[in-house]
Amino acid sequence: MVSERRYYVYIMSSRSRVIYVGMTGYLMARVLRHRAGGGGEFTRKYRVHRLVYFESFQNVENAIARETEIKKWRREKKVELIRRESDLGGFGGGVGGSSGDESGEAGSSPGFQPDSE
Repeated sequence: MVSERRYYVYIMSSRSRVIYVGMTGYLMARVLRHRAGGGGEFTRKYRVHRLVYFESFQNVENAIARETEIKKWRREKKVELIRRESDLGGFGGGVGGSSGDESGEAGSSPGFQPDSE
């Protein structure tokens, strides 16, 4: 059976609460690359290593559009997105799922605490 291709919009944070928004076709590999110090200069400089949110898409154009949309948001709106999609309504849940597109998923992970800036 051939698995369908997925694209991901993700948000990562650092211990100092810096937020980074990105898009990839291979979420786990991309997260591991960020953690290993790979990826862009911004994520290396600010040590953005913690996955706090993601959405899954079947269509790459939809993923790119969503990434662009989220990147334009103010920090407060990004934090609210992370908080709203958290499994426990706060930041105690794991990366989980709801809708990104036709059959997409969204989720957030523990460890991101926006109020301690």
